[in-house]
Amino acid sequence: MYPEANAISNIVSDTMNIVFKRRLVDRVLRLWAEVARDGHFPRRDQIAPSMLGEDWANCLVIAVQSPIQLSHFVTLGDNLSSAHGPNDTLAGILLSHLSQVVSARRCLMIEGRAQLRGVGILYRSALYPLSEHGVAIDHVLGAASYRPLRENEELMAPLIQTKWL
Repeated sequence: MYPEANAISNIVSDTMNIVFKRRLVDRVLRLWAEVARDGHFPRRDQIAPSMLGEDWANCLVIAVQSPIQLSHFVTLGDNLSSAHGPNDTLAGILLSHLSQVVSARRCLMIEGRAQLRGVGILYRSALYPLSEHGVAIDHVLGAASYRPLRENEELMAPLIQTKWL
């Protein structure tokens, strides 16, 4: 009469796999989590561009410096180098959240509205800590994707929301 609990569990699992494959930030998070070991952060060399395939064009790597304002981009994907937002680029938006990730030692998702070449966009991005020795954060991997606002959506003012992952 009722489906077996195992069948329902499989349906939920399949649905979650579809959702996680759909969003860039979730695909990168899944890879980051697979590479993380024993509660330590992945090393920068453990996440190669080839592991992310086409997604690498929407990724960046930030070298963390002290003071944090000296941090800079080591790698900037092709799709992020010209994506302008309230801090000049989507990459700049990610960089502006770097101190939060380093101090909290957690992954952070950033969503919002911005302008890209005069067009309103919605974006979703995330930052993932990396560490050469598993403890001190020396690099941060970032990923960002965006789409134009639809006709019924308004830009109004830039909006930024964050969520710990």
